[in-house]
Amino acid sequence: MAKNKTAYVCNECGQDFPRWQGQCNACQEWNTITEVRLGATKSSSSSVGGYAGAVGGGSKKLSEIKEFEAEKMLTGIGELDRVLCGGLTTGSVNIISGDPGAGKTTLLSDLVSRMSQIMPSLYCTAEESLSQFKNRVNRLKLDCNEDNLYLMAETSVEAIIAELDAKQVKFAVIDSIQAVVTELANGSPGSPSQVKSSAQSLTQYCKQNNVTMFLVAHVNKNNETAGPQTLIHIVDCLTHLECNDGQIRTLRANKNRFGDVDTVGIFRMTERGMLSVDNPSEIFLSGSTTESAGATITCIRKGNRNLLLEIQCLTTETEGEFPQRVCVGLNMNRIKMLTGILRKHTKTKIFHDTYFNIVGGLKIDESETCIDLALVTALLSSLNDFVVPRTTCIMGELSLNGDVRPIDSGVPRVKEAVQHGFTEIFIPFRNYHKSMEGLGAKINPVKTIHELMELIN
Repeated sequence: MAKNKTAYVCNECGQDFPRWQGQCNACQEWNTITEVRLGATKSSSSSVGGYAGAVGGGSKKLSEIKEFEAEKMLTGIGELDRVLCGGLTTGSVNIISGDPGAGKTTLLSDLVSRMSQIMPSLYCTAEESLSQFKNRVNRLKLDCNEDNLYLMAETSVEAIIAELDAKQVKFAVIDSIQAVVTELANGSPGSPSQVKSSAQSLTQYCKQNNVTMFLVAHVNKNNETAGPQTLIHIVDCLTHLECNDGQIRTLRANKNRFGDVDTVGIFRMTERGMLSVDNPSEIFLSGSTTESAGATITCIRKGNRNLLLEIQCLTTETEGEFPQRVCVGLNMNRIKMLTGILRKHTKTKIFHDTYFNIVGGLKIDESETCIDLALVTALLSSLNDFVVPRTTCIMGELSLNGDVRPIDSGVPRVKEAVQHGFTEIFIPFRNYHKSMEGLGAKINPVKTIHELMELIN
């Protein structure tokens, strides 16, 4: 795009100035500086290619365009491959964001070590020293090819690209995009202009040279990717690492040009690093062989995965003037609402201190309403001191009028419960399907909270 250039010139002596001023500093005359429009010049931004590299060449027919299938390569990290829908896409640029201490660097250190056994790989850190990275590799006992693994402490994008080109690197990690700077933009590291220009330069190089790259990104106070929204549009895949209570980490894809975004990976942070959890239900079930009051098992849905988890409730006599409500991993507002439904429709008196807990340290989103029946059952079990068999799974949403509302993906949830040995399953009536009868478990469709109480008692 062409733009006009403006200059300010003194009519008396011809001295030019970057902006208008009242007196000429050269001839000391007043009000002699006027604005002069020079010829149009070509904007430097017009030569900048698109995010995927060079642009131009005119329009083409669909039949004239060469088709390239995206190649996938497995990383060896099971849950990461699941989130990326079959592995890393060659030549893709990916972002991983998350809270400090979530395990981004730990996960990518393992990844770059694995990739170094296949291709030349580079880990560029702008936030820690190279000795710190080496200590992490030794502490986690990561298996890498030292001849193919290059480490670099650099903040200049131009220097990083030169090193990638010199070593013919095919996989790279930049830690982090908020810490590097480029000569193509003004501002300090982490500023919107620097983040955008740095990401654009790195993406252009990766697309033109078939380099696969991971960019570490910071998050703001709202737990969203820090920086301009343009950053998300530039990259191919945006993943976010959530830190739950305890050692559990959840990796979710919020954008993926080469696969589905409805995927979730479960990791456990240990002394040996981030370990994939192939069967998350084993973590979220207590594994206790003794049955006790106040414990129920339900099935939630994380992305496209069904997870079985155990909900525990404990009720004790109130010693103070007002009963306490304490919950770990659950939304307090939903607990209060379910307590109100019980008091209204079942005349249950709850003058007790109530404590709720999710086994395994997982946090349940407020939008996850399928656990309503399990929460109510656990509360009634603790209040009335009766035991819900550990072979029973309960799922369903409870409305304010006491009706049981249907949940999404009812059949896959029931199949998941049956695969783990559950013999009796309570589901909303509208979720019932004939295909559930041949699975080998007793299916109890429930319409109202009153039906549930009659069945469990």
